[in-house]
Amino acid sequence: MSKERKDAVIADGMTLGIIGAGVMGQTLAKGLIASGLIDRERLWAGDKSAATCESARHALHVPVELNFHARVPGADLVLVCVKPKDAASVMTALLEAGLQPHTLLISILAGVSTEKLESLLGTSNPVVRAMPNTPCIVGEGMTVVCGGRHAAARDLARARQIFEAVGNCLVLDEAHFNAVTALSGSGPGYLYLVMEALADAGVRVGLPRQTALTLVAQTVLGAAKMVLTTGRHPAALRDDVTTPAGCTIGGLLVLEDGRLRSVLARAVEEATRIAAHLGAPEKT
Repeated sequence: MSKERKDAVIADGMTLGIIGAGVMGQTLAKGLIASGLIDRERLWAGDKSAATCESARHALHVPVELNFHARVPGADLVLVCVKPKDAASVMTALLEAGLQPHTLLISILAGVSTEKLESLLGTSNPVVRAMPNTPCIVGEGMTVVCGGRHAAARDLARARQIFEAVGNCLVLDEAHFNAVTALSGSGPGYLYLVMEALADAGVRVGLPRQTALTLVAQTVLGAAKMVLTTGRHPAALRDDVTTPAGCTIGGLLVLEDGRLRSVLARAVEEATRIAAHLGAPEKT
């Protein structure tokens, strides 16, 4: 990795901090290190759980501390990877620790808007909101980012570099974020259910369970790659395997009878509705 690309992520002599060292925080840290975007010596993390700090420290081989506040003034970029309900307390902690005006904050807090984060900060720090998904863990994530009022094109470019270290990344208007959360953020959950059902069906017709699961998983992976690689519409690719009077058309008709399309659409619609309220204060 070139020095120019490293410098595009964090400024010389400064550090990148990760607040929240759970699964996604550790995943992003590993991606940054593995891609060469940052050296371990310039990376640190903080978490409110002593157990998480201990496990993350061993997994990442970087400082992971309960009391990370002394490191905040030297941070050029901070990734916020906590639960949405912790947004206010984390913003307060960063301010009290001496957050610098130029420091870029990248938040993965579902349902917490850039406007909300900027309001909690009360500063002109650039803020970027991101919605990654769990396949980032295996380097095949899908992340969408958007910038707040003070975020410049360079800030979005830095965010994209970070998330492209663990998959693909797009820039979209924040108005789409509830839908993005419901579609790609929650999407793996829908697909795992579909995969489980298909594997169960394979067992029903005589296949060993592990064999059925392997067939399903590789088939889903291959089908997704066909869409991304060829650029063709899924309907056209479906037609390629749907021969007259064949078994595929028979199976597809059963799926249509079961209203699979509308059930999946309703799932995304309901998840979008819920996503719109994730960042709201909890009722007492």
